[in-house]
Amino acid sequence: MADVATHGSRAVHARAPGAHARCTVRVPASTSNLGAGFDCVGVAVDRWLTIHVTLGGDAQTTIERRGTLAALDLLPERDLIVRGFVAACEAAHFAAPCVQIEADSAIPVGRGLGSSAAACVAGAFAANDLLALGFDADAIVNVAANIEGHPDNVAPAVHGGAVLGVRTAAAHDPTAGGAWYVAPLGVDPSLRLAFAIPDFEIATRAARSVLPRDVEFATAVDAAARAAALVAGLASADRSLLRAGFDDVLHVPHRRALVPGYDAVVAAAIAHGAYGATLSGSGSSLVAVAPASRAAAVAAAMCDAWRGIGVVAEALVSAGEVPGATVGRTHS
Repeated sequence: MADVATHGSRAVHARAPGAHARCTVRVPASTSNLGAGFDCVGVAVDRWLTIHVTLGGDAQTTIERRGTLAALDLLPERDLIVRGFVAACEAAHFAAPCVQIEADSAIPVGRGLGSSAAACVAGAFAANDLLALGFDADAIVNVAANIEGHPDNVAPAVHGGAVLGVRTAAAHDPTAGGAWYVAPLGVDPSLRLAFAIPDFEIATRAARSVLPRDVEFATAVDAAARAAALVAGLASADRSLLRAGFDDVLHVPHRRALVPGYDAVVAAAIAHGAYGATLSGSGSSLVAVAPASRAAAVAAAMCDAWRGIGVVAEALVSAGEVPGATVGRTHS
């Protein structure tokens, strides 16, 4: 018989038939915006968060962090993995049980590579599997995007590849699949994303705080055209379209000052064969789009440009198409 807990004025199952005692969830990093695709375009990146989650045991939820998460000092209830777990339970009208979490991540924190989205997604997938909630991938996107506030990192973390997320007019029920609609984007197989990941962070809140409350109508029109150019350029590998799509007018002009050496790093990427370069998410990492044959040289050139002003950076070239989150089960 399933355990039962109270949730508001009604009883709900804390563990459903067909649930599991332990699972492992693996979620990729992601880059978002890619210039003009502000808050709506994202691509999965070949860095990973892995969590092992066990039901029961201790009287409270615990989390052990390794890798890039080791320096985090948060109470379990504030951790985004736990928040994703609890949000999925709440969306299904389940009382969230206590769990024990082991988390190991290679995704840099505060560098514009979707570490927070990966955490939310991992927790939601774990709840869905352990408690047999029955959510499909799009429902999990909605659960996690409601925490993040936008789907651009969440959607590629769930689905993999390149995706577009757009808000629909449907009710905001995260289980209905209507709040956010996700569609795959085509990316020409000749293209690669090259990253330079610096040794400093930019908090998303700080990056949001520099954005204006309003934009001129002409700027909005230009931004829409560049977003269309980005999507078309990714699909066709057209240099001119990608250059326009990566040269954003909506958010990058207000954020570039937060990144020391931004102009020099972008110029180095283009000089070494990139079609365009810009902030990854809200930074601090920079991302360039380049032919596969030039991607490693582009990433190295960006790091060299930063090194010239005393910033240490790591180069990364992501795989052609990175898969989304996966779940492995241990049956009870």
